[in-house]
Amino acid sequence: MKHWQTASFLILISMMACNLLSQPQTVASPLPTETNTPVFTETLEATFTIAPASTLTPTLTETPGITPTATAASPAVTVNKQAHCRYGPSTAYLHAADLFAGDKGLVRYRALYSNWLYVQFDKLNYSCWVAPSVVDVTGDASTLARIEPDLQRIGSNRYGPPQNVQVYRDGDEVTISWEQVKMTKDDDRGYFIEAFVCQGDAYIWWTDSYPDQYSTSYTVKDEAGCAAPSWGKLYTVEKHGFSQPVELNWPQP
Repeated sequence: MKHWQTASFLILISMMACNLLSQPQTVASPLPTETNTPVFTETLEATFTIAPASTLTPTLTETPGITPTATAASPAVTVNKQAHCRYGPSTAYLHAADLFAGDKGLVRYRALYSNWLYVQFDKLNYSCWVAPSVVDVTGDASTLARIEPDLQRIGSNRYGPPQNVQVYRDGDEVTISWEQVKMTKDDDRGYFIEAFVCQGDAYIWWTDSYPDQYSTSYTVKDEAGCAAPSWGKLYTVEKHGFSQPVELNWPQP
């Protein structure tokens, strides 16, 4: 069994003790072209600590899929401030839509590794993820199933994953390096990293991103002391979507 599979299994077992459920993800529908917007504030409220991430505002065309049907049991949300709706449950993921105070929708799912909500907004024909701090919820969202985003169902990526990926450890620091993926300026949305790392005996879901193709090295603290092995994935990101991931050959402490 691969490290990331082992880690995910152990995480799910621990979360089941907290009465958390996991369900397959529903796929979003095609997106309209995004316009330039101001930078909005998103406050993270996560079950697992999330690394700070860059704000991205690309244009995406998403693979058509099934939009969840509203039910009477679905908790309702009202946006309380200007914010981003994203293609995953942290600020490291691609921007999906602009939200404004007063926008309304229904919560479909919760995130597997954070407290973000997967919402079908009335004004959109696809669902996306929001931080719980930017919406007021009417109803009980704690009973909803937890899911992970399927990044391969979001648009398409014509550049492919990073090549010549190297991972090495220096004490409690792990550094990832790779060759630049050359993209046009219009397409370029950099790189996305997802990992589980051990810090202070806590097993932490870690996401981060670079806004362009020119940063090709990343270092994260990863210590000994956790029952599950650390692991990570690296993606190329362009305005049409995410590449296939590179599963990192993570050096354990």
